[in-house]
Amino acid sequence: MCLGIPGRVVELHDDGGFPTGVVDFGGVRREVCLAYVAGEVAIDDYVIVHVGFAISKVDEAEARRTFEVLREMSRLDELEWIAEAIEPAPREPRVALGAADGRRP
Repeated sequence: MCLGIPGRVVELHDDGGFPTGVVDFGGVRREVCLAYVAGEVAIDDYVIVHVGFAISKVDEAEARRTFEVLREMSRLDELEWIAEAIEPAPREPRVALGAADGRRP
């Protein structure tokens, strides 16, 4: 499964003939290759980034919806982990020693 994360373009660069830039992912900034969206994006535009490459431009509303879904997924993961941590593990049924051969324990 592939996951593309939306981010806001905050800087544009030309790195040896390749369009690159800095993209802000909710406070985390990363250098991103913009070759696939060259000529389509400007500063403050939103892009979907997959493994360091901006693969498409999206509008701000779509980027915000995607951020919200990712945030909810993160909360669900946290809740599952917490639930597993506080719920007692299922117990194996106990068999008394010697019960199989008819002797009393």
